[in-house]
Amino acid sequence: QLQLVESGGGMVEPGGSLTLSCAASGFNFNNYEMNWVRQLPGKGPEWVAIIKRDGVPSYYVDSVKGRFFISRDNSKNMVYLQMNNLKPEDTALYYCATLDGSRGPGTQVTVSS
Repeated sequence: QLQLVESGGGMVEPGGSLTLSCAASGFNFNNYEMNWVRQLPGKGPEWVAIIKRDGVPSYYVDSVKGRFFISRDNSKNMVYLQMNNLKPEDTALYYCATLDGSRGPGTQVTVSS
């Protein structure tokens, strides 16, 4: 059974950093592109970053380019999102997902002074 579990969210002041982690299990992780997606308050989901099977990032939404960095460790079935210089508009529920729509419950990130 495919399972994705995120961690690492929290409350941080503007300009701060957080690293989100996603633990994957129940499927052949090495064969899947992985995504970080965020659900902004009152809005639909927004794809934040995508990473290929070989660990090469293939997409960042414009608003996070140069601040967020996606990575993965195929030996540990983990995908990460390093978030730097966080802004209040980054406040959202962040979750990892596969391209076929499987996703975890998410971890809340709140950026506020």
